[in-house]
Amino acid sequence: MAAAVTAARTRRGRTPLALGLPAALGVAFLLLPLAGILARTPWRTLPSRLGSHEVTEALGLSLLVSGWALLLSLVLGVPLAWLLARVDFAGKAVVRCLVMLPMVLPPTVAGVALLQGFGRRGILGPWLESWFGVTLPFSTAGAVLASAFVSMPFLVISLEGALAGLHPRYEETATSLGAAPLRVFRTITLPMVGPGLIAGAALCWARALGEFGATITFAGNLPGTTQTLPLQVYLLLQEDPEGATAVSLLLLAIATTVLLALRGRWLTAGRDETGPAAGLPEPAAPGEPYVAAPAPAGPAEPRPLRATVTGATAADLDAPAGTTIAVVGPNGAGKTTLLRALLGLTPRATAAALALGETDVSDAPAHRRRIAWVPQDGALFPHLTALANTAYGLRAQGVPKDEARREARRWLDRLGVGQFAHRKPGRLSGGQAQRVALARALAARPRLLLLDEPLAALDPSTRAHVRHTLRTHLADFPGVCLIVTHDPVEAVSLADRILVLEDGRTVQYASPAELTRHPRSPWVARMLGHNAWPGKATGGRTLLLDGGASLVVADPVPGEATTGLAVVGPEAVSLHTTRPTGSPRNVWRGTVREITAQGGRLRVLVDGEPDVVAEITPSAAADLSLAEGVPVWVSVKATEVTFVAL
Repeated sequence: MAAAVTAARTRRGRTPLALGLPAALGVAFLLLPLAGILARTPWRTLPSRLGSHEVTEALGLSLLVSGWALLLSLVLGVPLAWLLARVDFAGKAVVRCLVMLPMVLPPTVAGVALLQGFGRRGILGPWLESWFGVTLPFSTAGAVLASAFVSMPFLVISLEGALAGLHPRYEETATSLGAAPLRVFRTITLPMVGPGLIAGAALCWARALGEFGATITFAGNLPGTTQTLPLQVYLLLQEDPEGATAVSLLLLAIATTVLLALRGRWLTAGRDETGPAAGLPEPAAPGEPYVAAPAPAGPAEPRPLRATVTGATAADLDAPAGTTIAVVGPNGAGKTTLLRALLGLTPRATAAALALGETDVSDAPAHRRRIAWVPQDGALFPHLTALANTAYGLRAQGVPKDEARREARRWLDRLGVGQFAHRKPGRLSGGQAQRVALARALAARPRLLLLDEPLAALDPSTRAHVRHTLRTHLADFPGVCLIVTHDPVEAVSLADRILVLEDGRTVQYASPAELTRHPRSPWVARMLGHNAWPGKATGGRTLLLDGGASLVVADPVPGEATTGLAVVGPEAVSLHTTRPTGSPRNVWRGTVREITAQGGRLRVLVDGEPDVVAEITPSAAADLSLAEGVPVWVSVKATEVTFVAL
């Protein structure tokens, strides 16, 4: 085994000569000039040369200019990077091109451009001189401007890439917890893109420190005023080549130090290490009964929901306080769009008239609606502990830090994860992370709670445990809760009402019992595990299905040409190897397409007129010798067929 692994590594490590030779030449091409500096450096006189007044003065000026250039780049470049990464606007490609231009322009051209823009005869220069008495060319401020002009793109591009890699759900979740946009940017966005920001700032500073062409063209080469280290090298080359090599070595050492400091830790940042840690234990065994701690004190006034959503998704919701609504539908039905419309995050695509209790929040910004949102993965802020995550909404609403942390601790204890309060999300298991996300949402004292598939990412045993926890806390929630789910067990066990969306429109809004008895679309029936075939009633006991087949029902269906669904439970479908005789009124031939296990039974998909799903025991399947491709006879009693008019 070890030999096989070694052989595999050897094969992966073998480099084709056609690629390896040019690569080696490339390394040599880059290394040789730098080696020349090391070889030609006057090592014995190096301390005295670097300690001379001219060099130390130029070094101090370089640090001053590059520091101010970095500050200017941060002030202007960070908002610019955020704009490019987060906002779609006309001319965005032009702005991005403008940002990158200083990186590809010849430095002297950049200096000429600065003269034409900020010089005494430039576009803005005369106004600066007449209004403020400021003359930028041939001044230290001019050197700062030139350095910032050529170095800021390094910061913007690096930070834009980091922002583009940061999923907006973290910022949207913070907004739903009550954080204003600037607070979200300061407490969530910047910390999460910190590696990209640090890398961009370091590269920006290093580029500003080494700037030469634009500076000498725009700011000149005045000792003590604009003569930075690169300009000092230029002068020394004419009078003292060894001195120029010594100062070049200093700049080379600074640049190398910056790159080595960035290597691996910052430049490769971007790996998603924010997810729940695998293999960590749950706070309690999945089968252990969960006992909730006392609920934290907080406002408990009833908050009914009245909402009308129009646009890409259309729905009308009117629910009393304490109601849990499950939102179900096929992929692309508009479930997430509905939640985002209620949150106020998609004003262009949808419009929502929304009242929570006695408060109309239709025109309120997202952070003032008091609607807490739990995305599918929880979107816990990876740089904050579980306790800080849970207290975030309270702090955003102005609650003092100590009070917010006490309240957050009570919610974590209530949901059984208080012992993990000081862990960061990367050290929580999936079930623990979901409980912390729920605690964070409930601690924010929301008027409306939105859960987007909160259990989808959990394994079956953990899902059942967290579902029990969720049911316990929703029973005490004074507002309305909407849960998006694809799991019929979640929909039926957690919800008081079920909203069915298809193609962005409401198909059915009913209690779980009503939905189970009378599903009003084939998708709903299939979600509940039923067979459902669209068709028409003929006024008697025969239903004409859309595919051309027909079914007989036990009782006559009133009316003629009534469209609806013929619904049959899979357990009511019988399979036979020969044509059955006796009581079944509905019999047709088919072919087994697929057999899958469901719990202790088998679900058999049969192609026929119509296609049907049957649910049988493994022993029955063995007696019938069922396998894919085997022909069978299908029978359904007339008493098992239910017609639901649409």
